[in-house]
Amino acid sequence: MLARRRLASAASNVSVGTLRGHIGDGMNIVIGNDHAGYELKTQLASYLQETLGHTIIDAGSYNTDPVDYPDYAEKVGAVILAGEAERGILLCGSGVGASVAANKIPGIRAGLCHDTYSAHQGVEHDDMNILVLGARVLGVELARELVHAYLPAKFTGEPRHLRRLEKVHAIEAKYSKQTQES
Repeated sequence: MLARRRLASAASNVSVGTLRGHIGDGMNIVIGNDHAGYELKTQLASYLQETLGHTIIDAGSYNTDPVDYPDYAEKVGAVILAGEAERGILLCGSGVGASVAANKIPGIRAGLCHDTYSAHQGVEHDDMNILVLGARVLGVELARELVHAYLPAKFTGEPRHLRRLEKVHAIEAKYSKQTQES
């Protein structure tokens, strides 16, 4: 039932899964993980695809062999920045390392969330584009609830949130320039 194909894009080495015959307005969601997040990723990806009808772009890893989370944080971020997915989900053991790595990419706003309020509020107030989950911290049912809170959330665009987001962008630009000049 699941069709897989390789995606040739700015974010190389990712595969796209689509549900054959599904008609709907599902989102393109990129999902990536290190070895610690692999099992939860497979459960979430299947649920997102088969139950909720979304298209999944799987940025790896593809098994439980030890790998480095920054590699997968970068792949997920690249897919988001290329406009190939509306949202991203990133998993590692605690979620901390993947969150730190993803937030090094200009334009990425990754949030580590283990409660539903933060999962939707991070999008509504902070325009979060990657949900980070700690696979060793939470189970599959809570992960599903977090995804349910995250995916339908929309950035409010309220003046106070726009002002704060502009400040975040200014910080990002300021330190990106300093890094380039070094």
